[in-house]
Amino acid sequence: MKKIICTVLLAFITLSIGETAESVPLKWGSRILEQNAEWYGASDAQTAADNVIRFQSNVGAWPKNTDLIARISDEEIARTQSGGNANTIDNGATTTPIRFLALVSNATGNPNYRDAVLRGLDYLFAAQYPNGGFPQFFPLRQGYYTHITYNDDAMVNVLELLRDVAQSRAPFEFVDVARRVRARDAVNRGIDVILKTQIRQVDKPTGWCAQHDEVTLKPAWARAYEPPSLSGNESVGLVRFLMSIDTPSPEVVAAIEGAVTWLRSIPIRGQRLEAVKREDGRTDRFLVSDPGAPLLWARFYELETNRPLYTDRDSKPHYDFAEIGIERRSGYHYHGTWPSSLLERDYPAWRASLAAR
Repeated sequence: MKKIICTVLLAFITLSIGETAESVPLKWGSRILEQNAEWYGASDAQTAADNVIRFQSNVGAWPKNTDLIARISDEEIARTQSGGNANTIDNGATTTPIRFLALVSNATGNPNYRDAVLRGLDYLFAAQYPNGGFPQFFPLRQGYYTHITYNDDAMVNVLELLRDVAQSRAPFEFVDVARRVRARDAVNRGIDVILKTQIRQVDKPTGWCAQHDEVTLKPAWARAYEPPSLSGNESVGLVRFLMSIDTPSPEVVAAIEGAVTWLRSIPIRGQRLEAVKREDGRTDRFLVSDPGAPLLWARFYELETNRPLYTDRDSKPHYDFAEIGIERRSGYHYHGTWPSSLLERDYPAWRASLAAR
């Protein structure tokens, strides 16, 4: 009797789990690239892919901060394609749709998905500056959007995708030879501009700004609270990309070593980032003294001095985080542990791999 009860109970639990998993709605985001291989050939994936194609603009790009699998009207689609979030590489826009459609194309053989991927790749080729950099939006928009955009790994996402295309990695085996050649050239020019934009102090390579002027290659302003500076965040993504190069040149190795040395020299020690929930629902943040706190890095460092730099919406420089208003303290990440895993795990592994070659 106990055996029968246990068997029935196990079947009920299994059925319940299955029903729960199936009832969870599919959401657009980077996790859509992490499904099992069989799913990309299923009807749900194809329905999602059909909808993603609807959002592709006439220049081949996609909007950011948009649910690309939401079922909305053609009129709403048209507004999205021409709105303020359209035609960008920011926040995973364009690169994530291309990767998703390539997965579904490989799984189904549907030429519509393949053609949308190729149009997306052509958009990226057109968007790249001759010097190798990528703007945040293309066609170009007036303002800081024209700068070479390392912010939030926008350009790194593009270069990683184009590298996969150039090397005919899955799921991009279907891309033609001509586009693979263009992708290889785009990646090489991207590496070149990364090396050229690395900020030097007393002729030593350090980190990068989140955005660089597309003509002078100098660190540049973005939003009012994002000053020309050295980035404790974006520099990490750029180092990881450079470490992923199969056969790094001496210049690439020197860039990595310089950036790692710099990241090791600038952490905030003995302070902890404290988060406090306010009555109005916002999460306020403060730095508090804590000798045992893990290492912390600032988002921005002053170019000449490496001092943590804070700017509010008035763009005035501050060196004390407490001087920043609550609106930005609660709404922007001025601190993080971004370099931790790079310095503790990834860089040593890269050094060992390099030595073994």
